[in-house]
Amino acid sequence: MSEELNDVVVNNYTVGDVVNGQITKVEEKQVIVAITDSKLDGIIPISELSSLHIEKASDVVSEGDQLELEVIKVEEDALVLSKRKVDAEKAWDQLEEKFKAGEVFEAEVKDVVKGGLVVDLGVRGFVPASLVEAHYVEDFSDYKGKTISFKIVELEKDKSRLILSHRAVVEEEKSKQKQNLLDSIEVGQTLTGTVQRITDFGAFVDLGGIDGLVHISQLSYDHISSPTDVVQEGQEVKVKVLSVDRNNDRISLSIKETQPGPWANIAERAEKGSVLDGTVKRIVSYGAFVEVFPGVEGLVHISQIAHKHIGTPHEVLKEGQEVQVKVLDVNEAEQRLSLSIKELTEKEVDEEEVYELPEESKGFQLGDMIGEQLKKLKN
Repeated sequence: MSEELNDVVVNNYTVGDVVNGQITKVEEKQVIVAITDSKLDGIIPISELSSLHIEKASDVVSEGDQLELEVIKVEEDALVLSKRKVDAEKAWDQLEEKFKAGEVFEAEVKDVVKGGLVVDLGVRGFVPASLVEAHYVEDFSDYKGKTISFKIVELEKDKSRLILSHRAVVEEEKSKQKQNLLDSIEVGQTLTGTVQRITDFGAFVDLGGIDGLVHISQLSYDHISSPTDVVQEGQEVKVKVLSVDRNNDRISLSIKETQPGPWANIAERAEKGSVLDGTVKRIVSYGAFVEVFPGVEGLVHISQIAHKHIGTPHEVLKEGQEVQVKVLDVNEAEQRLSLSIKELTEKEVDEEEVYELPEESKGFQLGDMIGEQLKKLKN
């Protein structure tokens, strides 16, 4: 007879009806409910309390709780009820709206299982490990009981499939932050950033959500063979914005332009009349350029290379040669330095040819020579 009662009305209730009731007793594996406006009691099996697995009924409900429940079975003296089904039906409607709107919402992580996290949203929501964070996480145990933000990435009500992602929220926030930062950056600004990555051609600096490239030529005024000669990953640096390409999310930066230039205070470092060591960097028809400080070259005019006349500087100098130079003039504003090599060398003196008499003729007087000739004439 009880099987027949499942398909008929008993005390005006049938399977599928939604009723209200108050919990009067919480047992370990079931809950007793006093149904509103009825003398019948209701029983909620522990499996019908939540969409998640629970060990005891008291983990979910307490005595005195008012609940909305669905009739899943009709007995002669009681109704078998489900809290899970009512919660799920309401939840699916709300979740479909959130899914369509791409809404971000917060929820508590109820459990950590193999492969990800479990969230109770009225229905069981699963967060695969790959969708928890934008970075790799080895241990998820700290996530249990933690409330974090999610987006729904997959929803199939007929399969009770609900996939959530916290990673999507993180990446969306980063994207917004990146765009806001990109819109605010202007050419000429000096910013502080962190060296994120180093390549053969330069260093990428994180400006707080977006990376900019410092080309190797913009790392230092000195000649360097590798970016690691100047910077290291994780190092905090000051950079100047050289250009911003908002269409391609590219920012060009410079470290060297935040530092004093090689010509700064050159009048003090290369005073007029001072003597400096240098290296011949370039030879041209009218002279030679000598580097006296990193990034600072001065001109030794061809007339200041040697005391003697030379047709080309190559007769005396070669590139890479170490030389000493004297500062003739310095102009910091125009970044010009006039140098001399010849003023530090002695002038070569031409030796005059001196005629000396033979040894045997030394002591002879002019008169002696004439007298000897007169004797010959008399004879």
